[in-house]
Amino acid sequence: MFTITDKAVEKAKAILVAEGKDAWGLRIYIAEQGRCGPVYGFNMQEDHLPTDDVIEKNGVKVFMNKQISESLSGMQLDYYADENVEGFIFIGSHSSCSSGCSSCG
Repeated sequence: MFTITDKAVEKAKAILVAEGKDAWGLRIYIAEQGRCGPVYGFNMQEDHLPTDDVIEKNGVKVFMNKQISESLSGMQLDYYADENVEGFIFIGSHSSCSSGCSSCG
């Protein structure tokens, strides 16, 4: 099962509210194929598609198609920020990448 941390929910909610789209959700999609597997992207979407898996936590909805849902099974979406970088990250990658990627998947 794919899960979302409280920190990721708080940041997603803040982004949606700032954009005036508090009732919308976040869509996870495959932005490109990297050396270590898919590189995921996010965008805001008003509603899910009939074939989507939907995860909801504390009022924040995350939409993804079945293929992405299966590939993220067992992983967790978190939000990381320090003085140099910030963003959503996936924890618990199933990738067996050995080409030096710091964050496969």
